[in-house]
Amino acid sequence: MADRVSNVTIVGGGTAGWLTACIVHTFLNRRTDQRPVKVTLIESPNTPTIGVGEATVPGMVRLLSQLKIDESRFFRECNSSFKLGVRFQDWNRSKKGTPQSFVHPFQAAPYIDGFPVAYYYHAFAKGDFVDATLPQMTAIDNLKAPREMGAKDYESSMSYAYHLDAGKFAGFLRDVCVERGVEHILDDLQDVEVGEDGRITSLQFERTGRREVELVIDCTGFRGVIMRQALKEPRIPWTNHLLNDRALAVQIDHDDQTHLEPFTRSTALSAGWVWNVPLYHRIGTGYVYSSAFKTEDQAMEEFLAHLGPRAQGKTPRGIKMEVGRTERSWVGNCIAVGLSGGFIEPLESTAIYLIEMSARWIVDLFPDAGISEPLARRYNQRMERLYAEVRDFVMLHYLLSNRTGDYWEAARNEVDVSDWLKNNLDIWQYTLPYALDVAGNSLFNEWNFIFVLMGKRFYADRELSMDSLLQQDRWREYSATIDRKKQAVLTKLPTHYELLAKVHGDLAEKPKQTAKGEGADELLSAFLSAQPSFTGSTTAAVTPTGFDPGRFKRGPTVKH
Repeated sequence: MADRVSNVTIVGGGTAGWLTACIVHTFLNRRTDQRPVKVTLIESPNTPTIGVGEATVPGMVRLLSQLKIDESRFFRECNSSFKLGVRFQDWNRSKKGTPQSFVHPFQAAPYIDGFPVAYYYHAFAKGDFVDATLPQMTAIDNLKAPREMGAKDYESSMSYAYHLDAGKFAGFLRDVCVERGVEHILDDLQDVEVGEDGRITSLQFERTGRREVELVIDCTGFRGVIMRQALKEPRIPWTNHLLNDRALAVQIDHDDQTHLEPFTRSTALSAGWVWNVPLYHRIGTGYVYSSAFKTEDQAMEEFLAHLGPRAQGKTPRGIKMEVGRTERSWVGNCIAVGLSGGFIEPLESTAIYLIEMSARWIVDLFPDAGISEPLARRYNQRMERLYAEVRDFVMLHYLLSNRTGDYWEAARNEVDVSDWLKNNLDIWQYTLPYALDVAGNSLFNEWNFIFVLMGKRFYADRELSMDSLLQQDRWREYSATIDRKKQAVLTKLPTHYELLAKVHGDLAEKPKQTAKGEGADELLSAFLSAQPSFTGSTTAAVTPTGFDPGRFKRGPTVKH
């Protein structure tokens, strides 16, 4: 292969620009005996960023570790908190019409004698599926942190992700990048020069003038100044799949900071849903809705009523969302990352993951100086699949909702469902999702689908193909093991607030308890880690594993 690209120009900052800069610069310049790849980020000092995503998925933990970022510093400077999953409230109603809730956790349940434990739950149990099969619900219900006091960065007793302040996170990454050698320029883009071959030859800036480029990464948000405006790459709208096209966002105070929830809350309203992201010092919240069913004034009224006294004196900011993606993410020598490449509503907190994978695949398919077309073609294939995967998983939540009202009925019945999702839902009426059903997914595997299907009582009145093959005594043994794990969560783990207060220096560390012959951290981690965690296809589990309770076997590595 010819010499690789030696200069990467990123236009636009925010989470998309700075996370991409950090990944590309760090991963491509690991070796010091090669010519370094120079990364330059140019952002406008006059254009505010939307602040994509304040919640993440567990792969983010592995990424920050790979980037050799001090996790404690990250918690302090980004107002971050732990996230053990997503609690969905009132997305479904019982037969009596009462609101129901469920949790999508960041941990896979194990297999018993080769069968997913979900089959045993369906045959022999009642109540909440996650509570019956994992200790995570005990941690969530009791506001527990995922690791003990005194544990090191990235050590944990269960899988977790982060909540973070998007503005502070972008600034944090900027400081890390500049410390490591990324060039940072403040300037406004005025013009894009495109050659006869369709590739960008130079960028014209207001203060620094003309700049020749080799590889350009467009992180200019929904405007897509380079990919959409200069290169005229068409955008594929997905309003026929997902109805929501607006959001109202606001920051509110904690009622009681010590009551710090270690999960994202998603609450359904009449024309969409409200997110609740508890950071250490504040809460981020917003209403994602469809303008076809609510005007902004109507949505504002409903949102503020939902928030109650906490919103007094607050004015939520309106955001227009363009759900969909560019037809190609890589065109010539330009790659669109973040909102300039595509956007799917934030129901499962995938925005930052999409940025991460965009940047990882830039590294994986990093081009030669000639920008070989097969590399761009493979990149576009991956991004197309990833966007479709996220879109279909988000759609699943709406398709399986039984709420009434014009909006919710339209979200079920007046949308286009992909053949992939339609065929799987037909099969899953008779059997649980299987690994091969979702083969090729980058983020969501069979367990993610199982948690949503179980949470929405999809199998409540159905018989499954495996029901007659299961032994009830095996379920009783497993349940006893889960009860012991829940007790360990209650007795060994600090509250979410206590651990973060210690990280921030707001709370003195409690004396570390030690079990006889073994450190308490190690004992609890081994006890709780009976199965791998949701980590994403490019990552390995961060949490230690190794404990198999009796004959309960691990399933395959899972992703989220």
